[in-house]
Amino acid sequence: MDAKDIMILNILQDDSTLSVKEISEKIGLTFTPTYERIKQLEKQGIIEKYVVLLNREKLGLNIVVYCNVRLKEQSQKVLASFESHITKYDEVQEVISLSGEYDYMLKIIAKDINSYNEFAVNVISNIPNIGQYHSSIVLHEVKKATRFKIDID
Repeated sequence: MDAKDIMILNILQDDSTLSVKEISEKIGLTFTPTYERIKQLEKQGIIEKYVVLLNREKLGLNIVVYCNVRLKEQSQKVLASFESHITKYDEVQEVISLSGEYDYMLKIIAKDINSYNEFAVNVISNIPNIGQYHSSIVLHEVKKATRFKIDID
């Protein structure tokens, strides 16, 4: 990757709806080499996909919860079972395996506190091998970013 690739990635992180022509003008290359660079970044898996970021609150999804989960045991089979089970739910935005006091951190989005409580009681607490879970409700998002800082090595 060179400086032009980094420029392309930074531009796309800010606005992936820009056309190849617009990107090429911003980085000082013609259309074809810009297009080829983007396709190569996709092929290498550096660009995984293009998505739309939605305003969850305008969609009535007002609660963000970080839920720390401790399993009763940590065998490979139990961990795989938990991961397979919890990732099926649309409310769960992220599942992160942790070291330390808890085994996983879940980022869960819900309409309101009652909806989250129903999810916790009916889903989380009924997953096999759940030892304990602890919920932290987000009061205010101070920084919410999707952009990575990319340096040239």
